[in-house]
Amino acid sequence: MLAISVELLHGTFRGDPDGTANTGRLIRGEWPPSPARLFAALVAADGTRDRCRVTDGAELAWFERLPPPVIHAHAKPCHQRLEPRYVVRHEGTASKSTHQEYVGRSGALNRPGVRVTPRSPVVVYSWNTESPDRATLVALGRRAARIGYLGASDSPVRLRVTTRLPVSATENDAFIPDQLGHTVINVSEPGDLRMLDRMYDTWIERGASVSRLQFPALRHGRTYLAPGSAKPVDRGEVAAWLRLAVALSGRRISTVTRLFKEAVLSQHQRLHGEPPGVLHGHGFNGGGYDIARYLALPDVGHRWSRGRIHGLALWMPPGCDVTARRMARDAAFAVNRLIGGGVDVSVTPREDEDRPLAAHPDRWRRKSRAWVTAFPAIHERRRTLDLAEVTRWCLHAGLPEPVTFRSTRAPLVAGALDLAPVEVNRRSRPALPYSHVELRFAEAVPGPVVIGSGRQRGFGLCIPVDD
Repeated sequence: MLAISVELLHGTFRGDPDGTANTGRLIRGEWPPSPARLFAALVAADGTRDRCRVTDGAELAWFERLPPPVIHAHAKPCHQRLEPRYVVRHEGTASKSTHQEYVGRSGALNRPGVRVTPRSPVVVYSWNTESPDRATLVALGRRAARIGYLGASDSPVRLRVTTRLPVSATENDAFIPDQLGHTVINVSEPGDLRMLDRMYDTWIERGASVSRLQFPALRHGRTYLAPGSAKPVDRGEVAAWLRLAVALSGRRISTVTRLFKEAVLSQHQRLHGEPPGVLHGHGFNGGGYDIARYLALPDVGHRWSRGRIHGLALWMPPGCDVTARRMARDAAFAVNRLIGGGVDVSVTPREDEDRPLAAHPDRWRRKSRAWVTAFPAIHERRRTLDLAEVTRWCLHAGLPEPVTFRSTRAPLVAGALDLAPVEVNRRSRPALPYSHVELRFAEAVPGPVVIGSGRQRGFGLCIPVDD
């Protein structure tokens, strides 16, 4: 265990969370004080390289490799928006337009931002890791003792470094790192120390014209679960929504999703190295069928729908960490063309446009109790299709149990595809039966809903329908 407690000596904290305080539009201050701010304060306390006085800097290299900490802080502090005021502008020459109390000096508008007042003036950062060696712990303590404030200079603090969690820190006031959380907090990552050194060197060379906003690589937002918030159920996430320059026939779903998968894997290899097993399924160590799904988005469910593919989506399964999803998103957005098997079409990331509706995320993500397949669902086994078997499909797909269903060989909604066996089954795999299915659940289920054994290839994709 490593714990660093920060006592707010004035009982308040003032910090600029994202560089917008000087605009006067900030209404909520930074809370809790970010771990990245704490790391920057430790670096500034004794410097790095040959500027170190009481340490050798090795403790910083150890500290920046720590994972995001648990932060114990008051969950709902008071945010007081401070009024703008005029302060003296320090200039080399006298000014005709003078400040009222300072002759020959002009005034400058200062927007101080937001002051945060928590119920408890102590914030504790804790890492559930192996305690550092004696030399590292002593060096961190020396740096902590030299820190006078966090954030603005009117937020004086006193820091303590220990290997035990203080009694004041409880689980009821803990911000916990979690990819399903809704609170984004800036943390430190390996490489920040080098970036801070580079920033300092640039400041020495160019002076006050250098600002932190010029170094966006220092920002690493991580999601946290706030105290008292229920952990949401991880049902997976669509990492990327794409649209096609030209709509393709829905009968080419097998070719389109195969090319999309190959393109994503190729771009991942180019950008980030070897793709993980969750993207291609080979050597995957997870349980069940939780691997990525490559979805083709057709125009289905309206009077004039023709089943043409207008967009693509890459769905990542539950349990993927933030880094894996970000890398997959980067790879998908890097795809700019699909070529092969008679397909040649440009691909672009979907912007904020409303059309085409088939490529809009709201078309596939909204909640509904009733869902109908746009592409036929491939059966998981050769057996009679009954409610027990369809329930098995839903459990494998991460869905709740349906209360009823119906299935037909023909499409159930306008534009849904009636495919031939050669357009569904792969040559290298045993042929399985397939059919169109309508599902009804007791409660509304959010999309995208994809069922059956071919859901990694986009088969079994459903659209929400009215009751």
